[in-house]
Amino acid sequence: MSEVYAARRTRLREYCNAGGSAAALVSRPANVRYLAGAAPQGAVLLLGRTEEHDLLVSAGAAADRPTQERPDEALRVQTLPGVGGGDPAVSAAGLAAGQGADSLAVEEHHLTVARHRALGSVAPRLRLTNLGSAVEQLRVVKDEEEISCLRIGAEIADQALGELLESILVGRTERHLALELERRLVDHGADGPAFPTSVGTGPNAGRPGHRPTDRRVEEGDFLSVCLGATYRGYRCEIGRTFVIGTAPADWQIELYDLVFAAQRAGRESLVPGAACRDVDRAARQVLDSAGYTEGLTVLTGHGVGLEIDEDPQLSPAAMGKLDACVPVTVEPGVHLPGRGGVRIDDTLVVRPEADGGPELLTITTKELLAL
Repeated sequence: MSEVYAARRTRLREYCNAGGSAAALVSRPANVRYLAGAAPQGAVLLLGRTEEHDLLVSAGAAADRPTQERPDEALRVQTLPGVGGGDPAVSAAGLAAGQGADSLAVEEHHLTVARHRALGSVAPRLRLTNLGSAVEQLRVVKDEEEISCLRIGAEIADQALGELLESILVGRTERHLALELERRLVDHGADGPAFPTSVGTGPNAGRPGHRPTDRRVEEGDFLSVCLGATYRGYRCEIGRTFVIGTAPADWQIELYDLVFAAQRAGRESLVPGAACRDVDRAARQVLDSAGYTEGLTVLTGHGVGLEIDEDPQLSPAAMGKLDACVPVTVEPGVHLPGRGGVRIDDTLVVRPEADGGPELLTITTKELLAL
């Protein structure tokens, strides 16, 4: 992986040089990991004029981790002395000035005002510029190693969900089911959940961002589950909706079939070159045409990777187009207040038609099961 990390840093260095910055300070944790590997908590990356000037600055040594979970071995690491060690970002700014840099590009969207001022005070002759979301944009298109991590994470999530569906659900609380799912993720090799697991039953089913409660599963409920696994830092997502105990009611079948059709329309729109807003439109039009405008989610999907919510955004106002090898979710849903709702959520990778079209990573059945 050292060659991969070095190539990523080279691309960022070229971007900085083109913008007139001699050095860059990367402080957002996901961006540090992308460029330097699994660094100690709070570490920052100082990107110098050349690869020899690159430095990972940390307030503490890395804990014992598997080999694949360590910083790039080709990268120099400087650990700050003393308990706590001070602020690595402030120390890195001083080091940049000591290297002779006259400007330093920083991630202003991640720095607090106080931290930005501290950078200026430690190196007053250093001109601070905004790196913006340059690293986030580099992260959008994934290499096959990154996609492999997402694929394994999806397999873990599928396995955890499949085991839950084989257990007795009636009478158990949303909170209990969510905790069990997260335990199963870790049991099957995940670093942990990719985000807080959502389990909704009855009137809570299909509600976006629902936090599990002590409501118990009842016969005839819709049960919606949204979970994800983190594997080597990469996060995937899956969401499914089921009916509990009995054959589904007519209204449940109708609503489920509608959301399924919307989700399929969104998935089929995932081709390189497709406008992000057009993917959203493809799914949204199916639901709009059936009169469910008020119950829709604000976006159809989003990118995933080292964070669970990355670019691109698949929303009505989204700009830009999809590239190949971009993993995204497609997750339309409808929630009817007081009755519940349906959400179907998959993680896929955009692939050209010649390669078989979009690659589905989350493969748990989307059939409306009565559990």
